[in-house]
Amino acid sequence: MIKEYDRIKAITYAQNWALKSNPAFYHFGGIGGDCTNFISQCLLAGGGVMNYDKYKGWFYNSASSRSPSWTSVHDLQNFLLREKGVGPFAYVVGKNALEEGDIIQLRQNPTHFNHSLIVTKIENGQIYVCAHSNDAKNVPLSSYPFLEMFCLHIAGIRI
Repeated sequence: MIKEYDRIKAITYAQNWALKSNPAFYHFGGIGGDCTNFISQCLLAGGGVMNYDKYKGWFYNSASSRSPSWTSVHDLQNFLLREKGVGPFAYVVGKNALEEGDIIQLRQNPTHFNHSLIVTKIENGQIYVCAHSNDAKNVPLSSYPFLEMFCLHIAGIRI
């Protein structure tokens, strides 16, 4: 069964917590970055369903009890695109097809994608995002240097 992704709840969460950390979640800044942890929290706010599969899931219980996909850019991408169990799912779109609440991942170095952001506003063709690691609230995507961008349209939540 599939339920609708609540984009408004995800965006509201992102805007409320963009410049501070929710104490219910460990902040991974200083040990690899907090960007994908923050995006996972936004996705959870927009869908409310975790996937507790030990090997392929997407979940957070604590800093030491979480799936790799909760905090890793690459693993979150794989989960959203490939996992068929419960939780959010996505498909790849072009930049012009992004909607508010969708996820962008950036490759800012030559070897791998290393940053996740959530689209919080699209206005006059300009995309605005919220993010952690370098905390940002409603900043233009154009302010980020990157070599490549991966756009993920959140299509729904499997329950």
